[in-house]
Amino acid sequence: MQISDKYNPGETESKWYSYWMENNYFHSTPDERPPYTIVIPPPNVTGILHMGHMLNNTIQDVLVRRARMNGFNACWVPGTDHASIATEAKVVAKLKSEGISKSDITREEFLKHAWEWTDKYGGTILEQLKKLGASCDWERTRFTMEPKLSQQVIKSFVDLYNKGLIYRGYRMVNWDPEAKTNISDEEVIYKEQNGKLYYLKYKIDGSEEFLSVATTRPETIFGDTAVCINPNDERYAHLRGKKVIVPVVNRIVPIIEDDYVDIEFGTGALKITPAHDVNDYEIGQRHNLPMIDSMDDDANLNEHGLHYSGKNRFDVRKLIVKELEEKDLLLKAEDYVNKVGTSERTGAVIEPKISVQWFLKMSEIAKPALDVVMNDEIKFHPEKFKNTYKHWMNNIRDWNISRQLWWGQQIPAYYYGDGEEDFVVAETVEEALELAKQKSGNHSLEPANLKQDEDALDTWFSSWLWPISVFDGLIDPDNEDIKYYYPTSDLVTGPDIIFFWVARMIMAGIEWRGEVPFKNVYFTGIVRDKQRRKMSKSLGNSPDPLELIEKYGADSVRVGILLSSAAGNDLLFDEDLMLQGRNFATKIWNAYRLMQNWNKDETIKPNNADLQTIEWFENQLNKTIVEIDDQFSKFRISDGLHLIYKLIWDDFCSWYLEAIKPNYGEPISAEVYNKSIAFFEELLKLLHPFMPFLTEELWHNISERTPEQALIISQQKKATDFSEEIIKNFETSKEIISGIRNYRQSKGISPRETVELFTSAGEFANEDVVKKLANISGINFGQKTDKPSFTFLVGANEISVPLSENLDLEQEKTKTEEELNYLKGFLISVEKKLSNEKFVSGAPANVVENERKKQKDAQDKIALLEEKLKTL
Repeated sequence: MQISDKYNPGETESKWYSYWMENNYFHSTPDERPPYTIVIPPPNVTGILHMGHMLNNTIQDVLVRRARMNGFNACWVPGTDHASIATEAKVVAKLKSEGISKSDITREEFLKHAWEWTDKYGGTILEQLKKLGASCDWERTRFTMEPKLSQQVIKSFVDLYNKGLIYRGYRMVNWDPEAKTNISDEEVIYKEQNGKLYYLKYKIDGSEEFLSVATTRPETIFGDTAVCINPNDERYAHLRGKKVIVPVVNRIVPIIEDDYVDIEFGTGALKITPAHDVNDYEIGQRHNLPMIDSMDDDANLNEHGLHYSGKNRFDVRKLIVKELEEKDLLLKAEDYVNKVGTSERTGAVIEPKISVQWFLKMSEIAKPALDVVMNDEIKFHPEKFKNTYKHWMNNIRDWNISRQLWWGQQIPAYYYGDGEEDFVVAETVEEALELAKQKSGNHSLEPANLKQDEDALDTWFSSWLWPISVFDGLIDPDNEDIKYYYPTSDLVTGPDIIFFWVARMIMAGIEWRGEVPFKNVYFTGIVRDKQRRKMSKSLGNSPDPLELIEKYGADSVRVGILLSSAAGNDLLFDEDLMLQGRNFATKIWNAYRLMQNWNKDETIKPNNADLQTIEWFENQLNKTIVEIDDQFSKFRISDGLHLIYKLIWDDFCSWYLEAIKPNYGEPISAEVYNKSIAFFEELLKLLHPFMPFLTEELWHNISERTPEQALIISQQKKATDFSEEIIKNFETSKEIISGIRNYRQSKGISPRETVELFTSAGEFANEDVVKKLANISGINFGQKTDKPSFTFLVGANEISVPLSENLDLEQEKTKTEEELNYLKGFLISVEKKLSNEKFVSGAPANVVENERKKQKDAQDKIALLEEKLKTL
């Protein structure tokens, strides 16, 4: 079938994706083959494709397609995450635009709006992944809030509670006043901010003396319940046991002593606000201080804020400073840079807050999850992330799993009385009622007497079950899918969620399946711009992935992004990478067009040059397959692509096709043509995981294929033996050919003009290839020429080409002398280095060896040039 002059990605991509979907190639069911399973890191349900998704999902697709072509039953499970905070914020904003406040409607009404929002915008990102070529098993698409997955989340909560691992208690939490919920420590991003350090006067009760106390947050004085000094600070020894008056508030509070106070910071005296600072909370606990929460959920001052009640905390900061100045209670204010905790989700400044929350004890379930990584039962790629993982797991805190949200799985705790322990935990209301009757002794309780906890569970509490829950492994632990597909094979994710997700999935897998959830974790880097800034919407430095696909084609974008993304290393995005991908696609397309235009002749037998080239490429192909397999075993996917790129662009297009190409107007041996097409098909198989659309298009153009013969399900060539000697000999031939081509180019001699060759070698392994590609009229083995010549070394052998009679010999002599002088100067510098005993004994052996090689090369070239000068 004749193909067009130019490859058209737009037409090709939609055609072949539809074909793959129609023939159900992506769908997997358990069978006798070994499984290869990947679960997608579920993106936010209402999110859209960004460059990070593009990189992550391209890598997953490469792994899945390659596994499919290597005899595995490949299953890539897609799905989305309900993203509690982000989605609820969007729904709240939508309602606000319609004049509806969340506080004015019931939970059921709000959830109705949330589901409508999800149905309208959810799944867009999965549709976008199809444009990229993602070969997910779309029939298996899951959503973390769908009934069966929610049921498994609730079941896991109840199970952990019954095991004594989940508890309810008062704790200091990170309150996000914009999202109106607490968030975990891992979701707090610390940013440096320019602020002020205010020195306030706390008058000593019953005295005219005052104590100077430094703070960056004067608006929190309404919650002060003590001032603390270090017991070793002699400056304040006379104040021990006394009390101070909190400025503006006029509350009398004690002066206490604690080693926590840094004598060198500020004035060495610390105001203690247990309800609004983590460290103050700990001090308050040690000294039995009362807690005064002076802010509401919006971070506005409440009734404890006196005349500032109802005002925002940052507005109060300005106002209180002014009031302190007016009342002569402010000593001074200094510029100060401090790290402020902000919400990863909303960007709001976190307000530490005391709250009743649900927690999961982590130390017990963390230990086995640490062991399986440290002993390589689960391998991290790159390995450096093991240390990051180990540090976090060794310093793990209990997980705050409750969120003050409605969008999410509602905590299955049911209250039946006013006491702190008057609650039960159960999967259903019916079960809760029976438990409540037993616990309370009140058998007249009815469902109406139970009140379910208002909080929802942290989104990560659903996604940590993902490798299990997508196969319904918690509600049907012996089903066929979970037994076949679990544990999954590989996980591809970013190092930024190693704690949120990776560590927790490992814990969950061991807890409920007694097995690790995956065998390998491949950490991608972060996509950054040329200035090394992380790509983000707010910076406006991220291209639209779909626009890139529209402009360059999905295959080109996939190749462009993978050529520069080694595991764990950040990718510096440059649109030129996409151009490189497109040029590669064009090169392959044109290579096939070239072969397609040759006239095949069944009567012509392959000549020696053809046979030598075929033998070399077969060995080069086999060697490269071994190297590619090795790179994939180490998860060096970018390196694997580089090998395929070189094999196709350099070895096949630049050398193989040139060597077997018939002379203009002449036919090619059908035997050679068929062998070349067979090689090309093997290259398409190797390339398919990276460039699925282009390769499938060419595969079907080569010959008519049935759906059972599609490239996507064909088997890649297995690694076989190869001869290093054959490959090395051909490399030598390439050096000779390149040397002669350089001679022609430097002297302006036409490639069509034949040249004679003299060489010290006794023979060439690929003599006929050299003759053809270098256009040589004859080779004089073991001979030297007396004529002025262009001479170069290939290994230990001299290669000489007599200079064309049309050349200016005086000009050639001058150039040769210049080159000789340069080499002599270079040799002096190298020998000076080698004569330095300190360098020779101190430098690494390979560095010294490299310098000796430079010395030998320079000496050989100088000898050649001196010989050449004698003939000029």
